[in-house]
Amino acid sequence: MLTTLIDLMGEDRLSWLGGLLVGGLFGFFAQRSRFCLRAAAVEFSRGAGGPRLAVWLLTFAAALVGTQGLVALRWLDVSEARQLAQQGSISGALLGGVMFGCGMILARGCASRLLVLSANGNLRALLSGLVFAVTAQASYRGLLSPAREWVTNLWLVDGGPSRDIMAMFGAGTPEKLAFGCVWLIAGLSFAFRSRLPRRLILAALATGAAVVAGWFFTYQLSQASFAPVTLKSLTFSGPSAELLMLVLNSSQLRLGFDLGIIPGVFLGSFAAAAHAGELKLEGFSDGLGMRRYLLGAVLMGFGAMLAGGCAVGAGVTGASVFALTAWLVLGGMWLGAGLTDLIVDRGGIPQARPATSSPAPGI
Repeated sequence: MLTTLIDLMGEDRLSWLGGLLVGGLFGFFAQRSRFCLRAAAVEFSRGAGGPRLAVWLLTFAAALVGTQGLVALRWLDVSEARQLAQQGSISGALLGGVMFGCGMILARGCASRLLVLSANGNLRALLSGLVFAVTAQASYRGLLSPAREWVTNLWLVDGGPSRDIMAMFGAGTPEKLAFGCVWLIAGLSFAFRSRLPRRLILAALATGAAVVAGWFFTYQLSQASFAPVTLKSLTFSGPSAELLMLVLNSSQLRLGFDLGIIPGVFLGSFAAAAHAGELKLEGFSDGLGMRRYLLGAVLMGFGAMLAGGCAVGAGVTGASVFALTAWLVLGGMWLGAGLTDLIVDRGGIPQARPATSSPAPGI
């Protein structure tokens, strides 16, 4: 099937179409489920394990179980994924994760959430997303790249088994799959406890399935193509920066999987919001709020390039293949988000745990 499509379309166009479809799947169900790491982290840090945390756990677990399930069936081999095969940075993962976590609290959403909200008419998210992309590009190849490289080189880890966090404990695919099932049970437990509607449970699981679909598609394409194809799945920092530079600095688009992700997510989220009647223009209410959003976007842009991925790219996609640095990034994001919420939004005063979880429709 793929061989025929490659002959008809070529590897680049087919790869772009795959990124567009996978991105569309993610965008549609992320909009419907209200998937958001920031919201989950805030809920967790305030001691209220409710619907927002349940949605994130279900998405995260679906990506882990689905990816490792394909590996167990030998329909997927992730050993050549960048997160495992290439050299990584422990220092970049730790500092980048904390910076990203701080930034997503200030910007009221991670990179993927900003893109999803932009498609719904949220101008705050649109501007913050553009600043995120500019900062990511500046951190990758521009003015901020020396600082990124300096932090990155402080503590490096070689690619291969040393980047597989489960391999460090002598565990393999069965243990990874079982570990993913633990997360799934936790997500379902929080979902039932907070009375999460079935439609949101299914939407959260489908959001995680988009990550699995990305891995599966690029792997199958790499097996069918004569040209080298990079094994990857959803991420937003690199593709956002790449798309921005192509729009600003190139008269020809170089099609590929990454280039399809951003428009795919935008279109998927727009379609979901339009179907639900949730399209609405929103802007900044004052200058103070605008400064907060922009500072958060800068912290996320630099943090994501340090960490090697955003809340989805490292926090879900990288974690689904059990990359050591991805799990460190994820821990840093939760820590940075919790501290920033405590200091900035709660004034350093811990809040008492609410008696009941917030209702699901309020996500």
